Amino acid sequence: MTSLLPGPLVDDTWLAAHLDDPRLVVLDATALLPSPRHDGDHRSASGRPGWAARHLPGAHHADLTGDLSDPDAPHHFAAPAPDALAAALARLGVGEGSEVVAYDTGGGIWAARLWWMLRAISVPAAVLDGGLAAWEAAGRPVATGAAEAAPAAVPVTPVPRPELWSDIEEVAAISRGERPGTLVCALPTGGYDGSAPTRYSRRGHIPGSVSLPGRGLLDETGRMLPRPRLAEKTGELSDASPIVLYCGGGISAAGAALALTLLGRTDVSVYDGSLEEWSKDPERPLESGRVWLRDASLPRR
Repeated sequence: MTSLLPGPLVDDTWLAAHLDDPRLVVLDATALLPSPRHDGDHRSASGRPGWAARHLPGAHHADLTGDLSDPDAPHHFAAPAPDALAAALARLGVGEGSEVVAYDTGGGIWAARLWWMLRAISVPAAVLDGGLAAWEAAGRPVATGAAEAAPAAVPVTPVPRPELWSDIEEVAAISRGERPGTLVCALPTGGYDGSAPTRYSRRGHIPGSVSLPGRGLLDETGRMLPRPRLAEKTGELSDASPIVLYCGGGISAAGAALALTLLGRTDVSVYDGSLEEWSKDPERPLESGRVWLRDASLPRR
């Protein structure tokens, strides 16, 4: 069956035209992650109250701090096992034959995170470009109050794509030059170079990684930059393969993964544990200072 979705990114005009399609499930993936006030200051919360106050008509809230994360993982926001994710999605009305549009109120990174998780179990999904702000700016209606529970859905049969994830040992091997690949940090520059407080136990970036701030891939309205500008921003990665993206908890990294996917890259993975997992182990090295993407001597593979 031909997919309803035109690609990994949709705009408000497309979504408005398809909002009533029974195959489509719209999910608000917003979570709250305030900037750290000091090192080790990790605070996160569900975005459900904000969703209840204002959301797209018919949208349900996908809680990336709760049902859509692994409670037994040693780091926040960890992707659930495929069957657990499928069961959580079924409770949101996502079942066999469903396609998902994710959005948020946080610049698209939370929606991109949900999109990447769905992609990793082969559920058709896309991100609403510009999120709720773009929808409202276009004068489109919003709903308030907690929506009715999603109708029960038959859980999808997940088809895992393990190549979309990288683990700590793979990242360590790339960092040491023992395995091909380029590590790319999607944190803001202060998080990458160690000049800003971190939510985690130590500051800095994984040795050998270069900086590509995920927020820099968006325009001033929160929409993804046009493809020619994305290509300019990421041009020095064109000969680097594979690419492993990380950040603090695999969120901003997913936003960068969306940008690279829009450019046709198929050799991208996300390090799920990111710096929260890496920094917990004092044996794992971290570096400070700046290595911009444009200055990096990337492997030509």
